[in-house]
Amino acid sequence: MFGSRGAAAALVGVTAAWGSTFFLIKDLVERMPVADFLAVRFAVAAVALAAINPRSLRRLSPVQRRRGIVLGLLYGLAQVGQTAGLQHTSAAVSGFVTGMYVVFTPLACALLLRRPVTRAAWLAVAVSTAGLGLLSLRGFSLGYGEVLTLASAGLYALHIVGLGNWSNSRDAYGLTLIQTVTIAAVCTAASLPGGVTLPPDGGAWLGLLYTALVAGALALLLQTWAQAHLPATRAAIIMTMEPVFAAAFAVVLGGEPVTWRMLAGGALIVAAMYVVELGPRQSADAQVPHVGPV
Repeated sequence: MFGSRGAAAALVGVTAAWGSTFFLIKDLVERMPVADFLAVRFAVAAVALAAINPRSLRRLSPVQRRRGIVLGLLYGLAQVGQTAGLQHTSAAVSGFVTGMYVVFTPLACALLLRRPVTRAAWLAVAVSTAGLGLLSLRGFSLGYGEVLTLASAGLYALHIVGLGNWSNSRDAYGLTLIQTVTIAAVCTAASLPGGVTLPPDGGAWLGLLYTALVAGALALLLQTWAQAHLPATRAAIIMTMEPVFAAAFAVVLGGEPVTWRMLAGGALIVAAMYVVELGPRQSADAQVPHVGPV
């Protein structure tokens, strides 16, 4: 029980770190290409993780290394697809469509793993989706950008499901490192046609280092550890707290006004998290078993 609650708290911290980066990323991508930003960000994260604990990769079995590469490919391709989609749709719509991983995750659990999803979890999925809509949407049409972003949401969902089934506390660091190296490779490949541009000045480097080390390496490490203790659907619902924290930082640091949509959407997402957290633990925790070799 303590591990489950602690993992949920860690995942909330991860979403807070993600939400805190919106201002930094908005400024950075105005000063350097988005693909280059992602490539440098995850390369820095990978170097930092490797420098701290280089032996963690050696402790991974060949099966775990393959799993880490698969997870990194899913996450890296999702990052690239989301970035490409953002060039053809608004940031608000992108945020909502990306958040659809909260719907795709239980569907993937049910279809791919033949794992039942509780009624409480489905209720929480519906409530959190409504909250995402209130926070993000001011109109919606389905075009090229939205389709790309929706595909990315599906990849994020597969990453959440895979991480929930393949991660364990013992190998969390090594699995994080190999994921990060793979993500960096995918993002670098996406940026190579135009060459990789580095941050233009010291201020940009500071912002990139924060997104790489805190919202990148540390956040992925905590997510990998937390999902060893949480079912995938529960993790996905908790992770929809990211736009709530992003809105809170926008109000506190960016001076944006508080709106009824912000309050109502945030309240629904928080309510969804409480539904899944206060629901029956036995049925939820039963969804955590790990699958066999890949």
